[in-house]
Amino acid sequence: MNAPPLSFDALFDPAFLTRVQQFALSLDRVQKGGRLAEQTSTARGQGIDFADFRPYVAGDDLRTIDWNIYQRLGRLFVRVFEERQDMPVYFLVDVSKSMFTGESPRIAAGLRATLALAAIVLGQHDSIGLFPFSDAMTIQTRHLSGKNNLVRAARYLADYEPGGGTALAESIERLASMRLRRGLAVVVSDFFDEAGLDRVLPALTLLQHRVLLVQLVRPEDADPTRHPALNGDVALEDCETGAQVELTITPDLLARYQQAYGAFNDRLQTSAIERGHALVRIDASRDVLDQLSTVFRGGKLAL
Repeated sequence: MNAPPLSFDALFDPAFLTRVQQFALSLDRVQKGGRLAEQTSTARGQGIDFADFRPYVAGDDLRTIDWNIYQRLGRLFVRVFEERQDMPVYFLVDVSKSMFTGESPRIAAGLRATLALAAIVLGQHDSIGLFPFSDAMTIQTRHLSGKNNLVRAARYLADYEPGGGTALAESIERLASMRLRRGLAVVVSDFFDEAGLDRVLPALTLLQHRVLLVQLVRPEDADPTRHPALNGDVALEDCETGAQVELTITPDLLARYQQAYGAFNDRLQTSAIERGHALVRIDASRDVLDQLSTVFRGGKLAL
């Protein structure tokens, strides 16, 4: 059964957002071309952080000339500073039908995690883009900035409804093909794509952004015995495709499933480590911010 998406009032919770204010998110360096803000960038020009010297050329600001060097060498050099600019963060949010099922639907945790990260980003003068996907990716907004736009972002998220299947690999590939300024790509999903990790993992390598994977899990994913209906002879139906399969639940079948699920998680985590991606697993049945706080050690997450 599909669970209703979170209402705006349930999502835009003042107590939740107050707790978010303790966190900060940053990249080691953002691509130049953005607005002046707080993130270290590859741009050189205005700023307070000294970067280098270069020879003076006509038109340079005379205030940047280093007169001490001129007195020693008799040549004009100017001080070059590191510009701080904004960080673009692009959220690829899974809204496939399976995300809305169960007593602890993954979508609720996914929306809370997305809003929490969006609140952090907008609160530190950076920008967000929202790209929900199911059978295909939708460009909801490429660029939102400013604290006042958090309400708008929350309304977008609260309006998400169940889609169809999960075209995760294709959606990642489409995001990679867009000419977006390099920043941080946040993929919020259970990573269950019918094409499998053999398709998803190569797609992630196409992203020119730093990558944060938010994997949404539930206790019964790892231990199906937690689900009261999974015993004896059962008929399982794929909520996205409608395909059915009849099974007899046996200890051997459960053991083989748990081995396959463990291998799935290990492969996702190993790939993230090898490629420099950050991975956080969020249990949909537990408090989202309590889990995020373990990632934001000391209140900060630097990627």
